Amino acid sequence: MNPIMSLPEPRSPTISPNVMSPTMSLPEPRSPTISPNVMSPTMSPPEPRSPTISPNVMSPTMSPPDPRSPVISPILSPHPLVPALFVIGDSSVDCGTNNFLGTFARADRFPYGRDFDTHQPTGRFCNGRIPVDYLELCFDYFEPALRLGLPFVPSYLGQTSSVEEMIHGVNYASAGAGIIFSSGSELGQHISFTQQIQQVMDTFQQFILSMGEDEAAKLISESIFYISIGINDYIHYYLRNVSNVQSLYPPWSFNQFLAHTMRQEIKNLYDTNVRNVVVMGLAPIGCAPYYLSLYQSENGECVQMINDMILEFNFVMRYTVEELSKDLVDANIIFCDVLQGSMDIIKNHEQYGFNITTDACCGLGRYRGWIMCISPEMACSNASNHIWWDQFHPTDAVNAILADNVWSSLHTKMCYPMNLQDMLSEKAK
Repeated sequence: MNPIMSLPEPRSPTISPNVMSPTMSLPEPRSPTISPNVMSPTMSPPEPRSPTISPNVMSPTMSPPDPRSPVISPILSPHPLVPALFVIGDSSVDCGTNNFLGTFARADRFPYGRDFDTHQPTGRFCNGRIPVDYLELCFDYFEPALRLGLPFVPSYLGQTSSVEEMIHGVNYASAGAGIIFSSGSELGQHISFTQQIQQVMDTFQQFILSMGEDEAAKLISESIFYISIGINDYIHYYLRNVSNVQSLYPPWSFNQFLAHTMRQEIKNLYDTNVRNVVVMGLAPIGCAPYYLSLYQSENGECVQMINDMILEFNFVMRYTVEELSKDLVDANIIFCDVLQGSMDIIKNHEQYGFNITTDACCGLGRYRGWIMCISPEMACSNASNHIWWDQFHPTDAVNAILADNVWSSLHTKMCYPMNLQDMLSEKAK
C-alpha cells in the first residue's frame, strides 16, 4: 500500500472491534451522553450556553404519523441514461429511511419539506430537494429528460420490497449513520454504513431471483451508486471525543482509517458487479451554524480547525478513489469534493443569490444553530437566500448548485477526475 494510506498503530492496545476493519478498529463509545466539552485541550470549544440539544422530532415512544412518503408526481423519462440509481449515505441524502426508525434524527415534521415538490415533509433533511433528487431530475414539464431521467427512488424501508418498485433504484441512506458503526448512536436507531451495504446485497439477491443472474448483473453494472457518508463520524464521534479517540488517533490517522474502510466497502460493491460509483466528500461543517454557535464564532467566521480535518479527509478520500480506479478493472469511480463546492458558494454567495451565509433558516439561538429545527415557527420565511437550512444541512438552493457541479461542473469543478455527465459519456464510448 502507498505510504499515504498506511494506517498507524494507535498508542493504546485496547481497541474494541465495533467496526469492520480487522487491523484497525475504533473504541466502542462508553456513553450516549452528548458532551461537547470532553475534547482535548487543543480542540476544546468554549463552554456552551446549555447542555441540552432539543430533538427535532417527537420522542420515539410517542405515536408518529404514517412515515410513508407522499406520492411524488415526476415520472420516468422515456430514455433514462442509466437503469437505476442506488444511494448509500447519511442525512445528506436520506429520503425517508429514518421515518421508520425509533430515533430523534427524523425530518418527518414541518417545516421540513415545505418547499419540496409535494410541500410535505418526506424525511429529507431540507426545506426541499436533496442533491440526488436534482441528479435524477426525472421527466417533468419544464425540464424534460434532463440528467439521469429517473424517478425519485424510494427509501429501502419505505417500499414493499417488490422488484418492480426497486427496479429504478433504492435509497438506503439513514440520518445519523457514519462509516463507524456506532457513530450517531446517541440519537437512536439508524442503519449504519455496513448495514446499508448488506441491504444492497439483499436487493441484488432479489434481482437475481426475479430476473436471473445475467440480467441482474447487467442492471447492476450499468447503474449509478452514489455514496455520501462520513460527516457523522466527526459530529457524533471524533469531535465529541468518544472513548478518548482524539488521544488515540490524531486527525490524519482518523481520516486514513475512515478512507480505508470506505475503500474496502467500495471493493465489496465492485465484487458484486458494481461499476459506476460517485463518492461524495464531506461538507465544511466548520461553517455550519451549530459550530459557529458552539465555538462562539465572531462575525460568522468558520471554525478552521474543524474544516481542516474535513479538508484532510477529502484529500485522502480523493487519493483513495484514484488508487481504486487503477486497481479495479473497468470501474468508473469519481470523487466529488463537497467542501470545495460549498466554499465556492460561501465565498461567492452574492453571485449565487445568497445574502445570509451564517444563520440557519430554521433554529434558535446564536446563528440559529443552538437548538434544532422543531417547529414551523422557528423557520425563516424565505429559505432561498440562506445557505443553511438547519444546524447542519444546506438549503434546497445549495443542493441544486452542488448537484449542478456533480453533474456537469456547471459552476465550479469539484469532481475528479471528471463529473458524472462526462463519466457516463466515457462509459458510452
